Amino acid sequence: MKTIYFEDNMVKYIDQTLLPAEYKVVSCTDVKKLEVAIKTLAIRGAPAIGVAGAYGIVLGALSYNGNNKDDFFKIIKDSENIKNARPTAVNLMWAVERMMRHFASIKNNSIEEIKKELVLEAERIRKEDAEINRQMGQYGHPLISTGDGVLTHCNAGALATSEYGTALGVIRAAVEAGKKIRVYSDETRPLLQGARLTTWELKEDGIPVTLICDNMAGISMRRGLIQKVIVGADRIAMNGDAANKIGTYQVAVLAKENNIPFYIAAPISTFDPKAKTGEDIPIEERDKEEVTHLGGKRIATEGIDVFNPAFDVTPAKYISGIITERGVLKPPYEKSIKELFDNSC
Repeated sequence: MKTIYFEDNMVKYIDQTLLPAEYKVVSCTDVKKLEVAIKTLAIRGAPAIGVAGAYGIVLGALSYNGNNKDDFFKIIKDSENIKNARPTAVNLMWAVERMMRHFASIKNNSIEEIKKELVLEAERIRKEDAEINRQMGQYGHPLISTGDGVLTHCNAGALATSEYGTALGVIRAAVEAGKKIRVYSDETRPLLQGARLTTWELKEDGIPVTLICDNMAGISMRRGLIQKVIVGADRIAMNGDAANKIGTYQVAVLAKENNIPFYIAAPISTFDPKAKTGEDIPIEERDKEEVTHLGGKRIATEGIDVFNPAFDVTPAKYISGIITERGVLKPPYEKSIKELFDNSC
């Protein structure tokens, strides 16, 4: 499944707000509309919105039909604003900044050559993401054994990436290796990404999945249904603290209490060298109606105060390992993350 891709000078993506009731691929030629798609979660998941950000620069460039380089450069610079569509997932900023660095290196080329080069760079980012996800799967699946119940939170699957997935990529790799497992998917309030997206993906792939409410994770662990927890991440600090969908922190605490390994699967682009600890990670807060309404219908008392952070930070002490495309990092994370970056340079 390709969540987002470029075809016929258009960005095409699965509208995730419609799933599981409707599968719809949207075609987009406007960077502003692509930015709205990110903000409204039609495109979501840290790696996927990174790819979308790269394509946003492409759409900005392709929208110019003149021959004045100053005007062309201004449009590309304005397109860079797409990196601010959502603040927590560092992959979005990483991909846009990579595109802008590439643009700076080819500014002396003709306008048409620049357009072609930007398309190629964005396509490289998308293809690299797909390859990285499969690499993470190969490094991560040995952590899963036949007979395991694997709990995941939110959606870190193909829908959250260009294809294959991070946390669900590890699960897919385990199944492809012949392991018989069952996935437990938290529903993931308030927007139900686990119930709507993760269960849909896994059912499409024929992977056994059981849906549970967010407040059922503890009893599921206590009853021996869960042997591993694997989630994705939107930003990881250099000490190993990790931001992911709201509710991940409490799952990690429960896993620790029940002696269950808690793993994160995320590409190197999710690590933020500027964030020393989780305290440095900005947490997006979203509209209160995501909590007070469900399916457009009010479910909470009118006029009630609402706190709606989209993410929380899991302290590194609760994380058993971080699965990357270069291997599985282990504590102490200050050391293993530093070595990862030193070896990546």
